[in-house]
Amino acid sequence: MSEKDKILIVEDEKDTRYILEKLLTKNDFEVVTANNGLEALEILKTFSPKVILADWTMPVMDGLKLCNEVKSDPRLKIIYFIILTARTSLRDRITGLDVGADDFLIKPIENQELIARIKSGVRIYDLQSELKSIEHSKALVEIACTIGHNFNNPLSSLTMALQNLKQEIAEKRIDKVDEDFEIIDKSIDKIKQLIRQLTNLENPQVIDYTDDSKMIKLD
Repeated sequence: MSEKDKILIVEDEKDTRYILEKLLTKNDFEVVTANNGLEALEILKTFSPKVILADWTMPVMDGLKLCNEVKSDPRLKIIYFIILTARTSLRDRITGLDVGADDFLIKPIENQELIARIKSGVRIYDLQSELKSIEHSKALVEIACTIGHNFNNPLSSLTMALQNLKQEIAEKRIDKVDEDFEIIDKSIDKIKQLIRQLTNLENPQVIDYTDDSKMIKLD
């Protein structure tokens, strides 16, 4: 059984909140409700909706302020935010868009239009999540290529020097070990330098590693 898409309804008017919850639940959404924006923010600490449906005018914290809070939070900003309002002026819509609202619905709301807008919001949320996952995977590959390429040489030198050192000690050729220790010291210094570069990396540039993969450029 597939997981239901989660929707958060934020509406201070009890009857409207009940009707919206019943409609969305009937259309196979998992629904949680809040009376105002402040209560919604508390719910969002443990509940992860794909769409927030919020009334513009509410006590304590209205829908516009809630939208601003959600879109300012990196963890929440991907949520598709629909504002319900009786305001019809272009200026009001622009105000809502300025704080990051994704869509508007003018009251009174036609049920099928509401469901269609919410399903559209769910699709957009899913697409953004997929793109985010792809970008995250690409970044991990680039980091892995960077580490593999840059650490391979000093680690190889270190390994060979240690193997040579063991052989020379076993054969009691102590006069030959100085060169091995020098290579070991240089390899360790190179690894430390690479770690510092990765730790202090700012504005990373991506360069070609192979024909089908890339890596992060280290100065």
